[in-house]
Amino acid sequence: MKSSRRLNLSVQYACNENDIPSRPQIRAWARAALAGGGQVTVRYVDTDEGRALNRDYRGKDYATNVLSFVYEAEPLTVGDLVICAPVVATEAKAQGKTAEAHHAHLIVHGMLHLQGYDHETSVADAECMEEKEREILAGLGYSDPYR
Repeated sequence: MKSSRRLNLSVQYACNENDIPSRPQIRAWARAALAGGGQVTVRYVDTDEGRALNRDYRGKDYATNVLSFVYEAEPLTVGDLVICAPVVATEAKAQGKTAEAHHAHLIVHGMLHLQGYDHETSVADAECMEEKEREILAGLGYSDPYR
C-alpha cells in the first residue's frame, strides 16, 4: 500500500447488538480522522470479549468503550480498534446521544489514538485531542461530544 491517503479498512462484527454502524459509516468516520494512509481493523465485540481484552492488555477488569492497538504510526497508521457495542449503547443512552453519534465519536477517538494522540498524560494533550475530535466530528455533521 502506498503511503498516500489510502485506507485499507476491515470491519468485524463479533456481537449481535442493535444500532451498530454499517461499514460505509465506519469507513467515512475513520477516513475523516486519518491524516495519511493506513491499515486498520475495527472489531465490534460483546461485553465478555471487551472485558477480557481490557483486562489482558490494560490490567482493567471491565469492558470499556474503545481499545486502540497501535502496530505502526509512521509512515502509515497500522492498528486495531475494538469497540464494545453494549458499552457504547449504554453510554449513549446515559449521555442523551444517539448511538450513531457516539459510535462516530469513538471511531474518531480511536483513530486519533492510533496516530499518537493521547489524553491521559497531560491536560494539554487531552485538550489538543478533544479539540481535534470536535473539529473532525463537526465536519461530519455531529455536535460536540463533550457538551
